[in-house]
Amino acid sequence: MSVDVASIRAWLSAHRHDAEAFLAALVQTPSDNPPGDCAPHAERAGALLEDMGLVVERHPVPRAEVVAHGMVSCTNLIVRARFGGGNGPTIALNAHGDVVPPGEHWSVDPYGADVHDGVMYGRGVAVSKSDFATYAFALRALLAAAASGALLDGTVELHFTYDEETGGSIGPAWLLAQRLSKPDYAISAGFSYAITTAHNGCLHLEVDVLGRSGHAAEPEGGIDALEAANGLLTGLYALRATYEATRSRVPGITHPTLVVGMIEGGINTNVVPDKVRFRLDRRIIPEEDPVVVEATLRDHIASLARAWPDVRVRVERVLLARPLVPIAGQQTLVDVIARRGHEIFGFALRSVGVPIYTDARHYTTANIPTVLYGAGPRTLAEANGHRPDERLVLDDLHRATEVVALALADLLTPAGDARRAGA
Repeated sequence: MSVDVASIRAWLSAHRHDAEAFLAALVQTPSDNPPGDCAPHAERAGALLEDMGLVVERHPVPRAEVVAHGMVSCTNLIVRARFGGGNGPTIALNAHGDVVPPGEHWSVDPYGADVHDGVMYGRGVAVSKSDFATYAFALRALLAAAASGALLDGTVELHFTYDEETGGSIGPAWLLAQRLSKPDYAISAGFSYAITTAHNGCLHLEVDVLGRSGHAAEPEGGIDALEAANGLLTGLYALRATYEATRSRVPGITHPTLVVGMIEGGINTNVVPDKVRFRLDRRIIPEEDPVVVEATLRDHIASLARAWPDVRVRVERVLLARPLVPIAGQQTLVDVIARRGHEIFGFALRSVGVPIYTDARHYTTANIPTVLYGAGPRTLAEANGHRPDERLVLDDLHRATEVVALALADLLTPAGDARRAGA
């Protein structure tokens, strides 16, 4: 028989408390990155999933790779559920369990998972431990439907990874490179009120400006690295002002940006500084070629540096995250999520881009059609993402779980069944 939409929604409604308790347990287990000691959280998540009757594969990343990535420990989790003959599509659902440190100025315990007026608070509750719950309970609802005789065919995989805050290269990218998974589609952690189809890329460069120390009483005896760095920064900020003229066609994304986020240098107040180091963040809109962006920016820094011939400037790439761009097959995901979203929320879900970068790009880089959709509000600011008092409206968690479960049912309903999952 085809999937009974009402029975899926009824199953999820009956397990609302279980989903909230599952999410609370994940929030109450710290997984700050940095420092990135995330294997304990993976073990906790794995045990919770096994308590739900799911079979969990644990894939620890070799220590040398973890340390090279600036973390302490990392174990990625995969859950695989096969429906029917397994001839239908394989759909990966990816969320990350590592979170930014909580910082100061919280009004509640950042690891407390406190609930007030239907809102849960805690670090990672929205970004993106919420989608551990969204995806796990959507899968359980499908398993319950299949056990009742629903005709489904294909595979759903949960990819729960732990290095999104430091780039994702030992998370989703590692799983794909190790050939542990080869899905036909991927849905990555997102928010409930829109379907994200594109996002910015990001380039991080570290710039060392090298001079020579000297006594402050005789500054001409040194080569002032800070003076040169000041000139470089002035030139980079002038370059930033020109970026506003390069506009993206993607709704939700405006133009490239550049921020110098870190700077350090000098020896002492009475010493001509011999070295200044700064790091910059250059956001790459979907229409730009990341290789060209990096080459152009490096050339610009070299051109600025020529004004100080006695100073050496060294540039190293720290991160290059490619943008998420639509590829063939993505519209299939958009259509099923939009259809079910309209039913659950009562209005059309827009397709948008976002200026951040996420793990979703690793799937499209591997030619896997991907969108971002999951539990959360309309914006990161509304969720207090990466800020004190991060929050999630629990009704949004439950409605997003219904959308994902029904969209998966659509994707896994055999094409020969004209009834198409309750259509």
